[in-house]
Amino acid sequence: MSPRVPGSAGPVPARAVTPDGAVRQVCRALPEETPVAVVCNGTTQAVMMATPDHIPDFAHGFALSEGFIRDLNDIEEFEVVTHDAGLEARFWLVAEREQALAARRRTMAGPVGCGLCGIDSLDQAARSLPAITAPGAAFSASEISEATDALRGQQPLHDATRAVHAAGLLLPGRGIILAREDVGRHNALDKLLGAMLRDGINPGAGAVVMTSRVSLELVQKCAVAGVPILVAVSAPTAAALRAAEAAGLTVAANARGGGFDLYSHPHRLSGEPDDA
Repeated sequence: MSPRVPGSAGPVPARAVTPDGAVRQVCRALPEETPVAVVCNGTTQAVMMATPDHIPDFAHGFALSEGFIRDLNDIEEFEVVTHDAGLEARFWLVAEREQALAARRRTMAGPVGCGLCGIDSLDQAARSLPAITAPGAAFSASEISEATDALRGQQPLHDATRAVHAAGLLLPGRGIILAREDVGRHNALDKLLGAMLRDGINPGAGAVVMTSRVSLELVQKCAVAGVPILVAVSAPTAAALRAAEAAGLTVAANARGGGFDLYSHPHRLSGEPDDA
């Protein structure tokens, strides 16, 4: 078996049953997931189940996409503390961010598949989003159509486990330059946004590529972070598309097999394909 990939557990014994009923002993790598508490100024803002790699990226991206911070200048201190029950990502923020914490406080505990679990107010599920007015980078149709295939080449945890999502940063003429994986698609995006923030990468310089459908919360996170283009292997929900239209976010979905569906704000594609 290949060496253990960060974020995975293994080898785990199992019995593989073939279509003809034969049984053989196998060992599989499985993705790990652990509770991660995001704590700001001594108060827990959220508890998420996440893959326990790139936790600083995850915490910074979550704090950014949820509006707890605007940039690194809002953070006085940061540390990750390990407990028997999980991990704490502790932020100490500047005093003026207290109001933002109070307005956007979430208490989430449970499966990663539901990014809106435990929100204190239903109004927060449809939070107003900043308008994305920057033109963003111009991509060719071929760069968009090939983006999800390119991301597949940067998913070692998926290759080992077949059980995680990924988010990647696509730059014009350079392909996917950065990728993060997690059991949850929202977490993978937060890890990517956090890595970009910590590395000083302008979110308006490229596109985010996802291995999932386009949910409302993915659109919200991209808009808050200032990402102008979201590319995904599957379709958007109607609510996600309405939010993307209102925020000025370009959505290219069902991007696989050499094609894609362009749903909103097509001006960011150079040489936009003509209608058939």
